[in-house]
Amino acid sequence: MGEKTHYPWIVKRDIDGFFGLAIDNLIQFLLIATLCPALAGIPAAFVFSRILPGAALSVVFGNLFYSWQARRLAMREGRRDVTALPYGINTVSLFAYLIFIMGPVYRQTGSYEMAWKVGLLACFGSGVIEFGGAFVVDILRRITPRAALLATLAGIAITFISMDFAFQTFEKPLIAMLPLAIILIQYFSKIRFPFGVPGGMVAIVAGTILAWSFGIMDVGAVKEAASEMGFNPPRFSGIALFEVIRSPYLFRYFSIIIPMALFNVLGSLQNLESAEAAGDRYETVPSLAVDGLGTLLASFFGSCFPTTMYIGHPGWKGLGARTGYSILNGFFFVIVALFGCVRLINTIVPMEAGIAIVLWIGIVISAQAYQATPRAHAPAVVVGLFPSFAAWGINLLKQGYMGAGVTITDQAAKGVPINGFLGIVALEQGFIFTSMILAAISVFLIERDFLKAAFWSLAASILSFFGVIHTFQFVGNETLGMVGWNVGGTFAFGYLCFTAIFVVFGVWQRWRRSRGLTEELVDE
Repeated sequence: MGEKTHYPWIVKRDIDGFFGLAIDNLIQFLLIATLCPALAGIPAAFVFSRILPGAALSVVFGNLFYSWQARRLAMREGRRDVTALPYGINTVSLFAYLIFIMGPVYRQTGSYEMAWKVGLLACFGSGVIEFGGAFVVDILRRITPRAALLATLAGIAITFISMDFAFQTFEKPLIAMLPLAIILIQYFSKIRFPFGVPGGMVAIVAGTILAWSFGIMDVGAVKEAASEMGFNPPRFSGIALFEVIRSPYLFRYFSIIIPMALFNVLGSLQNLESAEAAGDRYETVPSLAVDGLGTLLASFFGSCFPTTMYIGHPGWKGLGARTGYSILNGFFFVIVALFGCVRLINTIVPMEAGIAIVLWIGIVISAQAYQATPRAHAPAVVVGLFPSFAAWGINLLKQGYMGAGVTITDQAAKGVPINGFLGIVALEQGFIFTSMILAAISVFLIERDFLKAAFWSLAASILSFFGVIHTFQFVGNETLGMVGWNVGGTFAFGYLCFTAIFVVFGVWQRWRRSRGLTEELVDE
């Protein structure tokens, strides 16, 4: 019966879904085009000819697979209401890799090519972990509290995404505030725009009209971008990748690559669960494995940015989108990226017209840390935010020193007049791991599971001992980690104190329970 069911490749409502998904993906491509030169010194020509074609290849790969997967599910179950999983470049990883890996490498070496190669290495490492995670995801879910993962994401989302873009919005109010109002109406009020037009499209069009009306945009830049359009096929970058695969950079940035990859794995799993709740049950292992393969494909063809299943499958399903919206999205970005249209779009559409969408993404990620975890775990989420705020504060401090023509090394030698300055730097080093660990410890203390809290504390002690977290040295305007034997002994000792006291309380708790004694709790 299922095999005879007619399932069209494209339905009318796929057009609505395509515009929504394409705008989300387009924002990522524009961010890459804008931030790669600004943060990692990568020339625009290199971004358009080497990075974006590889990103497009990874996007179309995933879109075609998930469309095929949805069509196969529809045929098997004899349904015509199956919706493909949305897919594209991971926003949080994009920011994390540019700000915490590629940017620092460029400032240390002065070479944009080295920054790009290390970005490829980070993307490759993420892909390996994502692919392997498909087969062990249940273990990851069991040992890692949801609050520990979401708190880390929320910290990055609040600081490096939402706050940065909120500041940019109020820096350019003529262009950016109207799109922000439109996005807030769309997502806070959940009002459907007339004729079902996507709110993101309305925001971008409104911001673009304002920019051109106020004479902020440059007609000459548009003509130049149009004249430079041409075919830029994806180019194999495996040689560049393997030139740095044995370098110390992989280990140096483990504390960023591993947690971000785990976020992708568990986030994709949550998206699968969300799709199942909406009525479309997809197989876990192949879905997550292809997620990782898309990221690996990106790294081999020049893109430094992992791809992932997007949140929001029920939303696309509610729009009436099926499989065609995903197919259209994939081929749209093949055309846009391979034929140089991203540069043209970048000269026509001001960044300020689209940043409200990314600002909203940051808000959603931050809110989810509280909404998708037990209410009692809210304090653990707050604890997990501290390291991200430390990293953000240090980043601002470095920018201020750079603007003043001095370095953080110079100021540290003089004694920076900021209370707890060295503690801020210590929290910044490996902050993604630290955020996860502190939030996990807090969750298990809230649950009075002292032995699990001790386990996480012991893990923190080991990571500190070898310098994966907390240890640092000042080099120019950078704070670099110090990896080695006993480089973080003082922090390791501190976490061993955590471990010891938690073990004592865990043993004491079990002793009392074995004798039928109730736990003595502090009065609320």
